[in-house]
Amino acid sequence: MCLIAFALNTRPDWPLLIAANRDEFLDRPTAPLHRWMLDDGTEVVGGRDLRDGGTWLGLSPQGRVAMLTNVRQPMQEPARRSRGELVTRWLQSNGDPDRFAASLAPADYGAFNLVVGDFRAGEWHWLGNRDPNAPHGARADVLHRRALGAGIHGLSNASVDTPWPKTQRLKAAVGESLASPSDWLTPLSRALVHDQPVPDPDLPNTGVPVDLERALSSPFVRMSDRAYGTRTSQVVSVRTLSQGFGVTVEEWTHDPALPVTSLEPERARRETLVW
Repeated sequence: MCLIAFALNTRPDWPLLIAANRDEFLDRPTAPLHRWMLDDGTEVVGGRDLRDGGTWLGLSPQGRVAMLTNVRQPMQEPARRSRGELVTRWLQSNGDPDRFAASLAPADYGAFNLVVGDFRAGEWHWLGNRDPNAPHGARADVLHRRALGAGIHGLSNASVDTPWPKTQRLKAAVGESLASPSDWLTPLSRALVHDQPVPDPDLPNTGVPVDLERALSSPFVRMSDRAYGTRTSQVVSVRTLSQGFGVTVEEWTHDPALPVTSLEPERARRETLVW
């Protein structure tokens, strides 16, 4: 996952809204949104990376949620473990964020951001193995943490709530959706499929070449020369019911070589839960 914006407890009738794009190499095998089981019997709702077995955004029937992005690095070094297992490890755990964080060896993973949530307990945390004040540096042996309160948060390939233009665009769209529940998907659709790079003066400086910064600066990424781009968009909406909470997870699959003008509801894969 490369771009996420999410609203936590900003409306009592709509306590959670997530919008996200996943960018990936086009030849990496992937299963779309569905229900699947981990070896210990934990049920996961989400897509799946078929190469390493993890996921980038997953939910459990018990109300646990995890979302992952990588942190952009000038030099990528091989990691001992796949970042996608961080999501599944949280979903199959039954402890709190403190116990979960203590179980991780941050140096085993490539540079990551991980948001973990226990909806029923009302606990949300960001974890990462790069210094939030210098996320594109090399040190990876320290796990950083931050509790997340009510509000709209954003995450791309720097630390949580770093104000990159595409992150700010998607956060604003989440706010628009919450303010217009009768037409809530339209602002998210417009932001998630926006494929125009930002002006060079507004580009982040992560240490990669400027042409790469430019190509990655839009919410929807197209990089045909690298066989890389936005492969899926996902929206998670949790609404308050008379008893419990209704969860809808929707996913749109893209071919980055083809134009995408909107997220059409009839094209979405969809799973539902009650928490």
